[in-house]
Amino acid sequence: MLIKPQKLQRGDRVATVSPSWGGAGDPEIRWRYEQGVQRLKEIFGLEVVPMPNSLKGTEFTYENPRARAWDLMTAFRDKNIKGIFANIGGDDSIRLLPFIDFDVIRDNPKIFMGYSDVTVSHLFCHKAGISSFYGPAILTDFAENMDMDPYTIEMIERTLFSSEVIGEIKPALKWTSEFLEWVESNKHTRRTMQPNTGYELLQGSGVAQGRLIGGCIDVLEFAKGTPLWPKSEYWKDGILFFETSEDQPAPEFIRYWLRNYAAQGILHQVNGIIFGKPIHEKYYEEYKEEILNIMKEYSLENLPILYNLNFGHTEPKIILPYGALSKIDCEKVKFHILESGVE
Repeated sequence: MLIKPQKLQRGDRVATVSPSWGGAGDPEIRWRYEQGVQRLKEIFGLEVVPMPNSLKGTEFTYENPRARAWDLMTAFRDKNIKGIFANIGGDDSIRLLPFIDFDVIRDNPKIFMGYSDVTVSHLFCHKAGISSFYGPAILTDFAENMDMDPYTIEMIERTLFSSEVIGEIKPALKWTSEFLEWVESNKHTRRTMQPNTGYELLQGSGVAQGRLIGGCIDVLEFAKGTPLWPKSEYWKDGILFFETSEDQPAPEFIRYWLRNYAAQGILHQVNGIIFGKPIHEKYYEEYKEEILNIMKEYSLENLPILYNLNFGHTEPKIILPYGALSKIDCEKVKFHILESGVE
């Protein structure tokens, strides 16, 4: 069982960090970071503290993984900081691994949230034994043009600010992954939303329950074979969650990666899988075909699989707490989180 952090309350101090890409500190998009921070203050009543190295820009951040790790450790150590939010993902936070003190994380459980390459930082938390939150980031969801999506706001309030059971996670009615250049002239231009078709049951019957574990499937490849890779007991009876990055990996990569999870025995241990909506819905049908083929190859046609959930590289977003008990209802094509994410 992973330790749950304490819930957030209005007036709490939270830190922002750049564990991967350092764009939040680049002068040309610094306005976007400030916009995201303003939403944290105005909508959620939080006091926001950027960690010392988090806004030094792309070049410094890339060249100094030790400084990125120091920011993360400092934020966990600081008793006055109640939550930590990633500014954005990237592609190299695995480089922080030599500089992480897992005892610091274990001894100071608190909310940590982000997605994409932040998957690696979630695995830091997981190895330390605390639950973290696969969800919105500052430069994307919090800094959304015009205003934050109400669906995302509701998920943040239900998951991070309440110790009640999170409950049913309904599909968003609309979604977008349209990219409008991050220039100030676009900040008042709303991105085009598409109607959402809801969840799809790819296979399975009945009800499956298990504890959430997963992340961005591309990024998880960095962790295989390292001390970060979760031990067997964490996969057993779990609910896997996977989503693909903005790199839009070709369908054959889904095939290769899932075969590896099968070869490790992971697919045979879990009770179900949920997949996030692919960015731009590219390869939407092709990914489904690859997933189902792998299940046939390994005689896993009865494993419940729910597809097209609103997490990962599209907006708006749900939040998935690592280690939280969840449920796939195949008959009703519904997804529930059966406990609170916080204490």
